[in-house]
Amino acid sequence: MERAGLDSIDQRILAELTKNARIPHAELAGKVLLSRNAVRQRIDRMERQGYIQGYTVVAGVDVDSLVSAFLMVYRKDRMRGADVLNELRSIPEVVLCDVLSGDFDLIVRVEARSHGRVQEIWEQIAALPGVSDTVTAITLSNVVRRASL
Repeated sequence: MERAGLDSIDQRILAELTKNARIPHAELAGKVLLSRNAVRQRIDRMERQGYIQGYTVVAGVDVDSLVSAFLMVYRKDRMRGADVLNELRSIPEVVLCDVLSGDFDLIVRVEARSHGRVQEIWEQIAALPGVSDTVTAITLSNVVRRASL
C-alpha cells in the first residue's frame, strides 16, 4: 500500500496504533513528540483519507503460536531504496527491519498467524520493484525472547 501522503510522524503514529490501537492520545503524543490535540487531528485525517479504516479486536493472540521468519532482503539500490522501507513499514506483521552492512541489505522479522501468511508477506516483499532477491528462514524455536531496553 502506497503511503505517499503520509509524513514520517504519520508513519510513526500508524506504527504505534498497529501495536496498540487503544493507546491513549496523550501517551501516543509523547511517543511522537506532538501535542495530544495534534495527534487526534492527524488520526482523524488518516481515518478520512482511508489510511485507518477501522479498529478491531484480536482475541487470544499467543506469541508462542505465531509463525516467525527472518527475511534477508537485497535491494536493487541501497542508497535510494526508501520505497522498499516504506512498504515494509505498512505490513503489520513486520516487527523488525534493520539495515545491515555486509552481504544482505535488510533483515526483516515477520511474526504472522500462519505459514501461509508468512508466504504472502514474502511474495509481497519479493515482488517489490526495488527488491532484487530475498532469502527466508523460518524460526524453529525461540531460545531467548526479551523485550527491548
